[in-house]
Amino acid sequence: MNKLYIGNVSAEATEEDLESIFEQWKIPHSGPFLVKTGYAFVDCPDEKAAMKAIDVLSGKVELQGKLLEVEHSVPKRQRSCKLQIRNIPPHMQWEVLDGMLAQYGAVDSCEQVNTDTETAVVNVRYGAKDQARLAMEKLNGSMMENYALKVSYIPDEAAVQEGPSPGGRRGFNSRGPPRSGSPGLGARPKVQSDIPLRMLVPTQFVGAIIGKEGATIRNITKQTHSKIDIHRKENAGAAEKPITIHSTPEGCSNACRTIMEIMQKEAIDTKFTEEIPLKILAHNNFVGRLIGKEGRNLKKIEQDTETKITISPLQDLTLYNPERTITVKGTIEACSRAEEEVMKKVGESYDSDMAAMNLQSNLIPGLNLNALGLFPSGAPGMGSNMSSAPPPGAHGGGSSFGCSPYGGEGQFWASMPPASSQPLAGHPESETVHLFIPALAVGAIIGKQGQHIKQLSHFAGASIKIAPAEGMDAKLRMVIIIGPPEAQFKAQCRIFGKLKEENFFGPKEEVKLEAHIKVPSFAAGRVIGKGGKTVNDLQNLTCAEVVVPRDQAPDENDQVIVKISGHFFACQLAQRKIQEILAQVRRQQQPKPAPGAQPPPSRRK
Repeated sequence: MNKLYIGNVSAEATEEDLESIFEQWKIPHSGPFLVKTGYAFVDCPDEKAAMKAIDVLSGKVELQGKLLEVEHSVPKRQRSCKLQIRNIPPHMQWEVLDGMLAQYGAVDSCEQVNTDTETAVVNVRYGAKDQARLAMEKLNGSMMENYALKVSYIPDEAAVQEGPSPGGRRGFNSRGPPRSGSPGLGARPKVQSDIPLRMLVPTQFVGAIIGKEGATIRNITKQTHSKIDIHRKENAGAAEKPITIHSTPEGCSNACRTIMEIMQKEAIDTKFTEEIPLKILAHNNFVGRLIGKEGRNLKKIEQDTETKITISPLQDLTLYNPERTITVKGTIEACSRAEEEVMKKVGESYDSDMAAMNLQSNLIPGLNLNALGLFPSGAPGMGSNMSSAPPPGAHGGGSSFGCSPYGGEGQFWASMPPASSQPLAGHPESETVHLFIPALAVGAIIGKQGQHIKQLSHFAGASIKIAPAEGMDAKLRMVIIIGPPEAQFKAQCRIFGKLKEENFFGPKEEVKLEAHIKVPSFAAGRVIGKGGKTVNDLQNLTCAEVVVPRDQAPDENDQVIVKISGHFFACQLAQRKIQEILAQVRRQQQPKPAPGAQPPPSRRK
């Protein structure tokens, strides 16, 4: 990428003229100038020299009365999806740049280029050629904070090897790790985990953390190679404000420690006498494993770091605020060590659940996984526009109620409005599933004054009711769940997770439940298959036990029960496969229109 195109060259200009300009500005070149009518080419020894020529000469240096235009020379076959954007304001925030780039298409990657100039340079790869071309047309020469952006193609070797990439949704796809606070503030950090560090700070210290004209927060960002968001507009009038730090675990810890030191200094300067503990926000679904069996994990962290750690009660959780507050008391040094241990445990839980969910999520047909809201933005196969701003009073964290059958913890940074507010493609038909849980677990599912089951119903977009016990000594209770496939997935997922979370199953024991679905009696044979082949194949595929009792009599609706037993994903896959069979039967049952028959006219509303 070291070959340069020099445009707007005077017809009278010679190779010597161009060579003298490069010598005057101390720009090395590794070959002769190839001068054509109105333009020229030259090779530079490395990328740094090429960037210097572009920054120093393009649009700034005249030759025989004409301003030279210098940019990378890109063969037409490599003019695909990659652009270089130069002259970006040095203190421009990444969020602003991201939003600007996303107007023109799906951005696959955006990487900062290290240069000696004050302004910033990024290399951007769009998802499709037409998106890159549109961005080039709109952005080249456009003004941003009194800086004229310079946009040019850069060679896209992938385009030659692979051909053009398919177009994507407008906005950003998975982009890799977060970057520093603005393009001018150092290279993007290498992030090991997608989980940010979130902390609460007293509102009166926010000004000191930001500093005059943002100088302090910029300095923290630069020193710790992190991206820091202070959510000042959230919780208007609240005594505390959330801060989100994106970086490596080490970068997050360094930023956290610096913020604690700033608060302590400000407290001394303002004669603030109350103790200022470290408050970490963590999604409720991580907290069970952080605490550990009988509180062993948390006690060990306290002992190892010489701190006192408390966690806010479950009663403080709401649908829009699923985070618990972990309060750490001790010296700054001790709190910093505790933060490292806490986030290490949270990160391990997150990574474990991500791996488990990603392995399983593509196995369940018939689900609109994007509508589930269970996956982090940018996860494989997931859209990245699932987020929704939480309402006033939320901490600004994800509003997912959280669900995973693995220890009750799942993918939780995706913000998600209640399922009832999400349009489901094609309005899928509602289904009824009877899920059997231990009778002793009914209280945990219902929650105090029915709060948990209400929140779960609202979150999943399903009707959830617990049937009366069939007898005084009944060991199982039936949960009746009514809703479309996505609602069934979320409701059942959370119930499996809740049972694990509340220790109704052992720490190494998989949660396995029995679910019943009703099918028309005439379709039961299709579920069983000839000689039991279909049901056997179903069991082999899903790892669930599927039974269609042969001696059962159809109910008043001429339906019979299919029993499904297994862990969460096995049950889900079996349910979806059976629903596929039923849908096929229904299609075959529909009367075919007679030849030449006209479809009935649509009614006017």
